[in-house]
Amino acid sequence: MDLDAYSAAHREEWARLDALASKRSLSGAEADELIDRYQAGATQLSAIKTTAGSTVHGDRLSVSLSKARLKFTAAGSNVLSQLPRFFVLQLPAALYRLRWLTLAVALGTFLVAALWAAWILGDPQVLANLGSAEQLQKLAEEDFVDYYSENPAASFAGQVWTNNAWIAAQCIAFGVTGVWVPYVVLENAKNLGVTAAVLFSFGHGDTFFLYIAPHGMLELTAIFVAAAAGLRIFWAWVAPGNRTRGQALAQDARALFTVAIGLVLVLLVAGILEGFVTPQPWPWPVKIGIGAAALGAFLFYMLVVGRRAYRTGETGDLTAFEAGATRIYAN
Repeated sequence: MDLDAYSAAHREEWARLDALASKRSLSGAEADELIDRYQAGATQLSAIKTTAGSTVHGDRLSVSLSKARLKFTAAGSNVLSQLPRFFVLQLPAALYRLRWLTLAVALGTFLVAALWAAWILGDPQVLANLGSAEQLQKLAEEDFVDYYSENPAASFAGQVWTNNAWIAAQCIAFGVTGVWVPYVVLENAKNLGVTAAVLFSFGHGDTFFLYIAPHGMLELTAIFVAAAAGLRIFWAWVAPGNRTRGQALAQDARALFTVAIGLVLVLLVAGILEGFVTPQPWPWPVKIGIGAAALGAFLFYMLVVGRRAYRTGETGDLTAFEAGATRIYAN
């Protein structure tokens, strides 16, 4: 295809399409004409993309088609109709793309937490700087356990859910800075290490793991995923590959922000476990088993369902039509 000749032959049609899409109101005849020109333009855009890929002419036509579609629909696709695609394809594909980075964040967190705990346990002066012996003993023997049952289960579950969802959203939204995610990860690791050290120093190491495990397996995994998404967005503009930095940042931010929506639901489940399962006087194998089952279901969704979606070409991003042109041009 001679793209310049093809564009010249259809320039007047595209100009008319753009003019109709830009009008404040349309007559009945103009509305019919707009739909006809939209259908013709969509066919022409398909021909351009098939033969020439992404081009200036194609992107300009894509903008005109987007304006025309908005003109005669006045809205995007029905939200409810998009839910199956979101949960079956977009979200699991986005999660699957983060699998190795999530593992790296998890290992880094546990390593830093272990180093903090070892440092505190290895130096009595450091432990003493955390508080008086009476305060630390009260934390180890009462406060740590009471934290999970001192408030009604429903309000406690809601509180931890909103707090963790806010942290996850911040990791993804501010991940582009390259600073916020490492700060959150290191702070989380430090808190884990300090708490573990205090409980171990008073002989309650088993209590630490028993009370963290039922909800913590899923909760921490969700935070690791959020941190991985934020780091991936940051890396998109640091190393964009064969895309421009703007394109890379837009594509990965759109794709991976779906993770924030998905993690809200995951952290809701974790909050329910923390509020209604962790403080229960049930056998520990039962409580930990429930937490492990919740984590197993999430990992199945992330790795198995996500792999299938990813292999179909899904990345978590919008469709090409919904995303619109990848570059901005002046008419």
